[in-house]
Amino acid sequence: MGKVHGSLARAGKVKGQTPKVDKQEKKKKVTGRAKKRLLYTRRFVNAVASFGKRRMNQNPPGKSG
Repeated sequence: MGKVHGSLARAGKVKGQTPKVDKQEKKKKVTGRAKKRLLYTRRFVNAVASFGKRRMNQNPPGKSG
């Protein structure tokens, strides 16, 4: 078997250091059919006006060869 990186005495060090922050109350997320509807409107209905902006980067910088 492989060796363990670092001693196990330090396991969970960072998680133990971070201050506890209580979870916030959020709105209930839509599920099922309603979520699909939301995605459809977000991708196709709203994006018609700004068509052509959501495109993959054809020639990213630094990939010239």
